[in-house]
Amino acid sequence: MMTSRNFWCSLVLLGVFPLVTREWMDVDQSRSLYSDAGRLHQEDSRRLEVTRRKELYGQDSQHPSCEKKHCGRGSTCVVNRDTNQPECRCVQDCKPSYMPICGSDGRFYENHCQLHRASCLQRKKIYIIHSKDCFFKGDSCTMADYSQLKSILLDRQARQQSPPSSLAKDRAAQKRFLIEELFKRLDLNSDGHLSSSELAQLMKKEDLEDDLLGCTIEDLLQFDDYNNDGHLTLQELYTAFQVVQLSLPEDQRVTVTTITVGLSAVLTCSIRGALRPPIVWKRNGIVLNFLDLEDINDFGEDDSLYITKVTTVHMGNYTCHAYGYEELYQTHILQVNVPPVIRVYPETQAQEPGVSASLKCHAEGIPNPRITWLKNGIDIVPKLSKQLALLANGSELHISSVRYEDTGAYTCIAKNEVGVDEDISSLFIEDSARKTLANILWREEGLSVGNMFYVFSDDGITVLQPNECEIQRHIRPEERIFTSYAEICPRVEGEDTQSCLWASAVNVRDKYIYVTQPKQNRVMIIDIETQKPIQFLDVDPLPTKLHYDKSHDQVWVLSWGDMRQSSPTLQVIPEASAGEDLHVIHTPFEGVHDFFIPPTNLIINHVRFGFIFNQSKHLVHKIDLETVTHIKTISLQAYSCVPQAMAYTHLGGYYFVQCRGSRTAPQLVLDSVSDAVIGPNGRVAGTPHVSPDGRYLVSADRGSGTVTVQALTVRGEIQPVYDLKTNIHISDLTFQPSFTEGNQYYIYATSHLGTDVLFVELSTGRMNVLKNLKDPITSKDWPWSSYNRIMKDSGLFGQYLITPAKDSLFVINGRQNTLRCEVSGIRRGNTVVWVGEV
Repeated sequence: MMTSRNFWCSLVLLGVFPLVTREWMDVDQSRSLYSDAGRLHQEDSRRLEVTRRKELYGQDSQHPSCEKKHCGRGSTCVVNRDTNQPECRCVQDCKPSYMPICGSDGRFYENHCQLHRASCLQRKKIYIIHSKDCFFKGDSCTMADYSQLKSILLDRQARQQSPPSSLAKDRAAQKRFLIEELFKRLDLNSDGHLSSSELAQLMKKEDLEDDLLGCTIEDLLQFDDYNNDGHLTLQELYTAFQVVQLSLPEDQRVTVTTITVGLSAVLTCSIRGALRPPIVWKRNGIVLNFLDLEDINDFGEDDSLYITKVTTVHMGNYTCHAYGYEELYQTHILQVNVPPVIRVYPETQAQEPGVSASLKCHAEGIPNPRITWLKNGIDIVPKLSKQLALLANGSELHISSVRYEDTGAYTCIAKNEVGVDEDISSLFIEDSARKTLANILWREEGLSVGNMFYVFSDDGITVLQPNECEIQRHIRPEERIFTSYAEICPRVEGEDTQSCLWASAVNVRDKYIYVTQPKQNRVMIIDIETQKPIQFLDVDPLPTKLHYDKSHDQVWVLSWGDMRQSSPTLQVIPEASAGEDLHVIHTPFEGVHDFFIPPTNLIINHVRFGFIFNQSKHLVHKIDLETVTHIKTISLQAYSCVPQAMAYTHLGGYYFVQCRGSRTAPQLVLDSVSDAVIGPNGRVAGTPHVSPDGRYLVSADRGSGTVTVQALTVRGEIQPVYDLKTNIHISDLTFQPSFTEGNQYYIYATSHLGTDVLFVELSTGRMNVLKNLKDPITSKDWPWSSYNRIMKDSGLFGQYLITPAKDSLFVINGRQNTLRCEVSGIRRGNTVVWVGEV
């Protein structure tokens, strides 16, 4: 037979969420009811927590090296005798204490320690089952009945004496007032204690027997007499009815925590108070406590939020509040700092005296890194002049007229408050008569196979060098594939001319280009070094879209089956950069309309997950890219959203989903941490595009011509910047790093129907239009996607862009925002790949 205290402890530890919840209604109404059934499970849990854990786990002291080592429930920190390093191990024994609970594995445990120890040993999560039938089988007064008893007592007290109007907005104060008045009414002899006889007299006086089912008012003593003295004090009655008074210092309502990427973060809730209910943590309004997240997996002894191996996706706002008391909450702003990562271009260059030379350094980090340059280990700043200048906040070192003494190793150093990175760009000044090996290699690499656009058109493959607008190579339709000797574009019966039909192409590590030939049901592979087609892979009918997943070195192929897209399939070509023993894997996904794999950048160089979606269903499927398996399905039904396109930023970890034909939710925001739909992205509509550094979201609404620009801050916030009203109904757009301002971008956008190209400086919103770049390819002649006129950039350091018209190509000088040249005679050249360092 359990003592009343242990019996009550079992109730307290049974769970945190209520069986029944009824809110306090208008206190000015004389017949208002007050229900407290929902708070029964939370009684005294905080006050017992520290003592209980010491009793159960025996954790009275720790080795000094374990002070900063956090171990989850059921485990404890010990020092490995061999390595002398702290590590977590499952607890060996639990101290005897009978506080029974039920586990999600169906077992009955004597206390929390036993449950958590079993969870640790079995390496699987075992949850506490919150069931009213767990401990009350056969008992005449069940947990639900006891909750009803207390609700009735509180309701009657509220009808007899409503709380004063001064407490109308404070639920906790209202409840405290009612309990104090109830205690006065029950304490007939006013001795400060409620005895069994006093409770029995009230039961008889107010004729409560029929209302309380199997319980009696004397069950208050059975359940809530903590010290087993046969009486109830006002404090014990407070505990029984879960009277909670919480506090949060004004200066802690908003706290900012800054942490470096890769470390662990602990966010502790500052809400305090006697009988404080368990803490609920939210991110973007989504409760985190029971999501079983991989990186947020332990809420600690004091209900702190633990984030292991913080990345930039974790930045943002987290709120905490005591369960049932959402009006009092604390906001934690998590900022994530990232050490600099840089790229220099070129790594080596050779120039003749008198010409200009530029050395470029692109750096990313949080906060934005500061760039400095050294020449042969010496700071160049004292030597700056008209001939030697730093541009774009140090991102470019420009030498207007090089001399022999400018030869040297130029070190770019990027530094912020959490780290430093550096790289060397070498410059050789030599006259043409004294060409060194470095000079020869630089010229051959720079002008032969690198830094070129590969354009796939009806007339085959054109390799274009943009600086001189020079065609380096033209691979015609009748040329042969190296391994099979088949023509690259077989002749079609009934057609007078032999032509090609392409849909999509990708660059695989500057080694190969993969390109789809939808009518041949194959993917052709081109060797970049030799600039020749070397083989093809047969795939499912009508391959229309390719994506190269750099993280796993695999090419994803979407095939329609037929022009009605009645039997679409998704295939994967693994080890795509190997170039040998290539094969195609069929994925198990069916009904795929489109797929999205987030791009990598300097900071995020590995992507684990992608998404696929169907053209008629209100959902997206999350997939594991490495194992090519389905992870989960995220429903968009609540917003009537059929996904059409997606974009992603690592700053805050947001996915942006363009909805097809939906006016209620033109664009949705998903949280990659919780895989939950946060809600609409305000009133933003259109196709989302995220800048390479993740700091800008540009949404192009083809219908209205509106371009909406939003900033993604280092606090994980989505902030409006400006809207641009244009008459260019955008087909495609791309980003180009600014040549005048560090860590900024321009956008270039093409028109779906018109001949103009839009230029926007993102930091200012300044617009310009390049006019009369001829008519685009019609949608009829380009059925493979909505991008009937693409805009292709030339990489991180490139200054040229290319866009096709119906029968020609236009090369744009992005540095000068001018048209560089037109290359005529190239029909339907809407599949373009850039190859090169820049």
